[in-house]
Amino acid sequence: MPLAPPPPSTPPLDISPDLLARFKAIVGDKYAITDPLDAAPYLTEERGLFGGHSPLVLRPGSTEEVAAICKLASETRTPLVPQGGNTGLVGGQIPHHGEVVVSTRRLDRIREVDPQSNTMTVEAGVILANAQQRAAEADRLFPLSLGSEGSCTIGGNLSTNAGGIAALAYGIARDLAVGIEVVLADGRIVRGLSSLKKDNTGYDLRNLFIGAEGTLGFITAATLKLFPRPHSVETAFAAITTPADALTLLDMSRSIAASNVTSFELLPQIAIDFVVKHGPSIRAPIAGTHPWYVLMEISSPREDARDTLEAILAKGMEDGIVHDAVIAANLDQRNAFWKLREVISPAQRPEGGSIKHDVSVPVAAVPNFLAEADAAVMRLIPGARPFAFGHLGDGNIHYNVSQPIGADTAGFLARWHDVNDVVHEVVARHGGSISAEHGIGVLKRAELPRVKDPVALDVMRAIKHLLDPHNIMNPGKVL
Repeated sequence: MPLAPPPPSTPPLDISPDLLARFKAIVGDKYAITDPLDAAPYLTEERGLFGGHSPLVLRPGSTEEVAAICKLASETRTPLVPQGGNTGLVGGQIPHHGEVVVSTRRLDRIREVDPQSNTMTVEAGVILANAQQRAAEADRLFPLSLGSEGSCTIGGNLSTNAGGIAALAYGIARDLAVGIEVVLADGRIVRGLSSLKKDNTGYDLRNLFIGAEGTLGFITAATLKLFPRPHSVETAFAAITTPADALTLLDMSRSIAASNVTSFELLPQIAIDFVVKHGPSIRAPIAGTHPWYVLMEISSPREDARDTLEAILAKGMEDGIVHDAVIAANLDQRNAFWKLREVISPAQRPEGGSIKHDVSVPVAAVPNFLAEADAAVMRLIPGARPFAFGHLGDGNIHYNVSQPIGADTAGFLARWHDVNDVVHEVVARHGGSISAEHGIGVLKRAELPRVKDPVALDVMRAIKHLLDPHNIMNPGKVL
């Protein structure tokens, strides 16, 4: 049984052999995949929520080849699905109805690193971890950091406006892009790569395409912001009692360390339990059990991060907010702390069905949101196990719900929409968003009209029609 409702059905596409041959000729037979076994990795996302089918996967090696593909698709009304590392979580990168997949994995060149301008120009298929490494080699920091950074791509990060663990200090993907290069649906290329900090020459087209999930155009390259590398980074795991205490600790941390607080994650005891029980030989960082934990990181341009972190934790203990804490003694322990955070979602799988939400509320509203959402879910499904964790510093909470112990998994997952409704009602009550960093895709498409301003939706549809009048760019996603 699928873990999420399938997208709306549409008639299957019929692409003639002659047309497929014309598409293949653009990239060459070597980079055109038609064999079902070879195409399989491009047709199903890693969690198995969504699967699709396609007669052809194209792997262009240049912006010009992408432009030729889009031009031919526009002329022949052939729908395309842009795809990066295929790590998306809302089905936006999957060809649900037989569309042609256009993979960016060969667009993997780092075109320029400019330390003086603090920018780096990369192609859309560059793996996020590789971009981070190249920045480090130039003694710079590219701060976007995600659990999937070893396989997700810059193009996908920008198309979904990814967030991650460092958004508190550096912002989300949109904040980290100075300029982008985009191929439009008709094959024209918008050459908007720039390292300028100031450019008031008209509309900011960059932000039109970032977060559009490939529905308006095909991002092929981007100029990214770099930052000075911190000279010291210290990481701590702290035990607290309530999310309200976590907010107090966050405020305290900012008052002491200011912008040097670069990550601040909230984790419940149930997450520690699941990871220790099902994770890959991971131990709990702190002995005993506590209702909640904070995983926090301080980064400094000076060699004072540890002193600062110790001062924060000492103040927290003095005020009765922090009950126990451990600071990573070395890089291996720091990596172990973050590994625990990264495997939280996979550790839910052995516990049965899990209904997931990627929401955000104002930071100050997080404690009330959690209390109200827990109560609403428990009223709906007695015995359900709320499992909330995430980026407290920017209000982005991954509010997951694991099935009751011993419950029927299929029956629990059949309540997917019911659980969404009660959780999203609480989100709306606090002025939040039903999609904080994963996008809309197909998973949340039906819900968008209920939560988005109707005039804003009309404008979005008008922009879509203007830039993609034949609806060939990732059709059926977002709108």
